[in-house]
Amino acid sequence: MVEVKIKTRPIGATAAVGRFGHPRVTSDTGGEVGIVTGAAEPGFNPLDLMFSSLAGCLVLSGRIAASKLGLLDRLSEVRAHVTGDKAQEGPSRIMHFRISLAVDGDLSIHEKAQISHMAEEICTVSNTLKALPTFSVAAN
Repeated sequence: MVEVKIKTRPIGATAAVGRFGHPRVTSDTGGEVGIVTGAAEPGFNPLDLMFSSLAGCLVLSGRIAASKLGLLDRLSEVRAHVTGDKAQEGPSRIMHFRISLAVDGDLSIHEKAQISHMAEEICTVSNTLKALPTFSVAAN
Protein backbone atom coordinates (compact mmCIF):
# COMPACT_ATOMS: atom_id res chain seq x y z
CA MET A 1 0.00 0.00 0.00
CA VAL A 2 1.27 3.46 -0.92
CA GLU A 3 1.41 5.99 1.90
CA VAL A 4 0.13 9.41 0.86
CA LYS A 5 1.85 12.31 2.55
CA ILE A 6 -0.13 15.51 2.69
CA LYS A 7 1.72 18.69 3.48
CA THR A 8 -0.54 21.23 5.12
CA ARG A 9 -0.17 24.96 4.59
CA PRO A 10 -1.23 27.73 6.94
CA ILE A 11 -4.19 29.71 5.62
CA GLY A 12 -5.28 33.22 6.48
CA ALA A 13 -4.33 36.83 5.99
CA THR A 14 -3.91 40.01 8.00
CA ALA A 15 -4.62 43.48 6.67
CA ALA A 16 -3.53 46.73 8.26
CA VAL A 17 -3.83 50.42 7.41
CA GLY A 18 -2.75 53.52 9.29
CA ARG A 19 -4.25 57.00 9.35
CA PHE A 20 -2.63 57.65 5.98
CA GLY A 21 -1.42 55.50 3.12
CA HIS A 22 -2.61 52.28 1.62
CA PRO A 23 -3.51 49.01 3.32
CA ARG A 24 -1.07 46.07 3.22
CA VAL A 25 -2.18 42.45 3.34
CA THR A 26 0.15 39.74 4.60
CA SER A 27 -0.64 36.04 4.22
CA ASP A 28 0.00 33.61 7.07
CA THR A 29 2.81 32.22 4.90
CA GLY A 30 4.53 35.61 4.58
CA GLY A 31 3.31 36.78 1.18
CA GLU A 32 2.50 40.47 0.94
CA VAL A 33 0.42 42.63 -1.36
CA GLY A 34 -0.50 46.31 -1.32
CA ILE A 35 -4.08 47.46 -1.71
CA VAL A 36 -5.00 50.48 -3.84
CA THR A 37 -7.85 52.78 -2.92
CA GLY A 38 -8.18 55.13 -5.89
CA ALA A 39 -10.27 54.14 -8.88
CA ALA A 40 -7.49 55.09 -11.32
CA GLU A 41 -4.60 53.55 -9.36
CA PRO A 42 -3.00 50.45 -10.88
CA GLY A 43 -2.92 47.48 -8.55
CA PHE A 44 -5.32 45.38 -6.55
CA ASN A 45 -8.32 46.61 -4.62
CA PRO A 46 -10.27 44.22 -2.36
CA LEU A 47 -12.66 43.16 -5.15
CA ASP A 48 -9.72 42.51 -7.49
CA LEU A 49 -8.24 40.22 -4.84
CA MET A 50 -11.52 38.30 -4.53
CA PHE A 51 -11.76 37.93 -8.33
CA SER A 52 -8.06 36.97 -8.43
CA SER A 53 -8.56 34.31 -5.76
CA LEU A 54 -11.39 32.77 -7.75
CA ALA A 55 -9.45 32.94 -11.05
CA GLY A 56 -6.30 31.47 -9.47
CA CYS A 57 -8.22 28.68 -7.80
CA LEU A 58 -10.02 27.78 -11.04
CA VAL A 59 -6.84 27.52 -13.12
CA LEU A 60 -5.08 25.42 -10.49
CA SER A 61 -8.19 23.25 -10.22
CA GLY A 62 -8.24 22.95 -14.02
CA ARG A 63 -4.72 21.56 -13.98
CA ILE A 64 -5.67 19.15 -11.18
CA ALA A 65 -8.74 18.10 -13.19
CA ALA A 66 -6.64 17.45 -16.31
CA SER A 67 -4.31 15.31 -14.22
CA LYS A 68 -7.18 13.32 -12.67
CA LEU A 69 -8.65 12.75 -16.14
CA GLY A 70 -5.30 11.57 -17.52
CA LEU A 71 -5.10 14.56 -19.87
CA LEU A 72 -2.28 16.57 -18.30
CA ASP A 73 0.24 15.59 -20.99
CA ARG A 74 -1.97 17.23 -23.64
CA LEU A 75 -2.86 20.35 -21.63
CA SER A 76 -1.09 23.56 -22.66
CA GLU A 77 -2.75 26.17 -20.47
CA VAL A 78 -5.82 26.98 -18.41
CA ARG A 79 -6.86 30.65 -18.23
CA ALA A 80 -9.63 32.22 -16.19
CA HIS A 81 -10.98 35.75 -16.33
CA VAL A 82 -13.33 36.65 -13.50
CA THR A 83 -15.41 39.77 -13.04
CA GLY A 84 -18.81 40.45 -11.57
CA ASP A 85 -21.82 42.67 -11.23
CA LYS A 86 -22.35 44.67 -8.05
CA ALA A 87 -25.78 44.77 -6.43
CA GLN A 88 -27.77 47.88 -7.27
CA GLU A 89 -29.14 48.06 -3.71
CA GLY A 90 -27.52 47.36 -0.34
CA PRO A 91 -25.82 45.68 1.20
CA SER A 92 -22.76 46.24 -1.00
CA ARG A 93 -21.87 42.92 -2.64
CA ILE A 94 -21.25 41.07 -5.89
CA MET A 95 -24.56 39.63 -7.10
CA HIS A 96 -23.25 37.75 -10.13
CA PHE A 97 -19.83 36.37 -11.01
CA ARG A 98 -18.95 36.22 -14.70
CA ILE A 99 -16.25 33.63 -15.39
CA SER A 100 -14.51 32.87 -18.66
CA LEU A 101 -12.52 29.63 -18.41
CA ALA A 102 -10.33 28.70 -21.39
CA VAL A 103 -8.62 25.33 -21.68
CA ASP A 104 -5.93 25.04 -24.36
CA GLY A 105 -4.10 22.00 -25.62
CA ASP A 106 -4.42 18.97 -27.86
CA LEU A 107 -7.85 18.21 -26.41
CA SER A 108 -11.31 17.61 -27.82
CA ILE A 109 -14.17 20.00 -27.07
CA HIS A 110 -15.60 17.30 -24.78
CA GLU A 111 -12.32 16.94 -22.86
CA LYS A 112 -12.04 20.72 -22.45
CA ALA A 113 -15.61 20.81 -21.12
CA GLN A 114 -14.81 17.97 -18.69
CA ILE A 115 -11.79 19.87 -17.36
CA SER A 116 -13.81 23.09 -16.99
CA HIS A 117 -16.67 21.36 -15.20
CA MET A 118 -14.37 19.43 -12.86
CA ALA A 119 -12.31 22.58 -12.15
CA GLU A 120 -15.41 24.33 -10.82
CA GLU A 121 -16.25 21.30 -8.66
CA ILE A 122 -12.70 21.13 -7.23
CA CYS A 123 -12.15 24.87 -6.61
CA THR A 124 -12.34 25.68 -2.89
CA VAL A 125 -12.95 29.37 -3.58
CA SER A 126 -15.93 28.84 -5.90
CA ASN A 127 -17.36 26.21 -3.55
CA THR A 128 -17.03 28.65 -0.64
CA LEU A 129 -18.64 31.56 -2.48
CA LYS A 130 -21.57 29.37 -3.53
CA ALA A 131 -22.12 28.02 0.00
CA LEU A 132 -22.76 31.32 1.83
CA PRO A 133 -20.24 30.80 4.64
CA THR A 134 -20.84 32.13 8.13
CA PHE A 135 -18.70 34.88 9.68
CA SER A 136 -17.38 35.35 13.20
CA VAL A 137 -16.00 38.83 13.84
CA ALA A 138 -14.26 39.55 17.13
CA ALA A 139 -13.22 43.08 18.06
CA ASN A 140 -9.82 43.15 19.76
